[in-house]
Amino acid sequence: MLTFDIGDAMDRAHPLTEATAGQANIEMLNAIGYDAATIGNNEGIGNSPHVLRHLYDHANFPVVLGNLFSDKAQQKLAPFAIDHLLLHSAGGTRILVLGYTAPFLTTYHAQGWYPELIGEALPRQLHAYAGQYDVCILLSHLGIEMDRYIAAHYPQVDVILGAHTHHLLPTGEMDNGVLLGAAGKWGEHMGEMALKLKDHHIVSKKAWVYDTPDLSSAPGDAAQIQGWADEGHHLLQQHQIARLPKDFPIDYNHPSPMLDLALKALMAYTGTEAAVLNAGLFLTGLHAGIVTADDLHTQMPHPMHAMKVTLKGTDLWRLVREMEKNRGFLRRFPLKGMSFRGKIFGTIGYAGMRYDAATRTLFWHDQPVDPERTYTIAVLDHYLFIPFFPTIEIMGDNQILFPDFLRQIVGQYLAERYPLK
Repeated sequence: MLTFDIGDAMDRAHPLTEATAGQANIEMLNAIGYDAATIGNNEGIGNSPHVLRHLYDHANFPVVLGNLFSDKAQQKLAPFAIDHLLLHSAGGTRILVLGYTAPFLTTYHAQGWYPELIGEALPRQLHAYAGQYDVCILLSHLGIEMDRYIAAHYPQVDVILGAHTHHLLPTGEMDNGVLLGAAGKWGEHMGEMALKLKDHHIVSKKAWVYDTPDLSSAPGDAAQIQGWADEGHHLLQQHQIARLPKDFPIDYNHPSPMLDLALKALMAYTGTEAAVLNAGLFLTGLHAGIVTADDLHTQMPHPMHAMKVTLKGTDLWRLVREMEKNRGFLRRFPLKGMSFRGKIFGTIGYAGMRYDAATRTLFWHDQPVDPERTYTIAVLDHYLFIPFFPTIEIMGDNQILFPDFLRQIVGQYLAERYPLK
């Protein structure tokens, strides 16, 4: 029996993960007894380079990751990883384990990591280890479409254990002789495969999943789960950040003090004269008195970074028009994924800009935007990935700022403006 984790085994939205920089998660993985794991974007992008480099220092399993490097020439593999694992069954069958994570070029490059595209990494490794294995298992945090592409083009891979796109394949999927498996999202299922071997070759293979609620549980499970959350909250509460003289409430339908405060914090952090944020980023407001890291984490659990977007005036006008066109729809839109851990998108707030709907004029600090002038605004990297504001990706010169998340950006601003003493 071989046991693998396919990435996203942690989420900084959980207070204990946040408080321990993922080390609590590693302790849990150690207790399970994995033969190997690969990383997802939660580990790779959701942690600073320093945290990621040391995330697996105390892991009792190897991290198989053949497409993430620490140098631009892609000669030095990420220091916490190995590029392959060669196992042997009791009968002497040689099993090659490969692992890949989704190569988000923009975000990884901004943190000093250099991912390799799968069309380059996989053929390179299959060639390098040709003749050294009987069975090839791929740990794929790439998504269902890439898994199907690999199956169609690389039948040398026998099994693909998939993740990233939260897809569920209850009995697997056979493509071009390659068995794809996937167990959904959030631990709702666990997947298992059975490979029947003869003379070191696979003669049959099948996959299935277990529904987690159907599995037996111990009497103390619920208390243990709550205990992990309580421990995380307690650790974060020890970190006091600021003392507020008044409440900063949030309103999902209208401008609010909390949204205005966060816009100012984002501009201060990025050194820009304008910013855009949506109210749904703030799950709560902030109350007068001491603000702790737990307050900010509860309020803003999203792993989102600041991003500077530089556009010509005509493209900035088009971007704001996209925002205004979608404003009513997004106000109550139940957004999921793309690093968002809230419930609805909420109203859109501007700082440093004003849009006159009657004349369709965009003002930059009370002056009409010059179509030929260049402007830089601050948003979140989240806006690059959601489909509502395409001008950012198509026309923007975008710079993602690491390593701080939005909650840390707001925390720094509060500490400077409303110090504890």
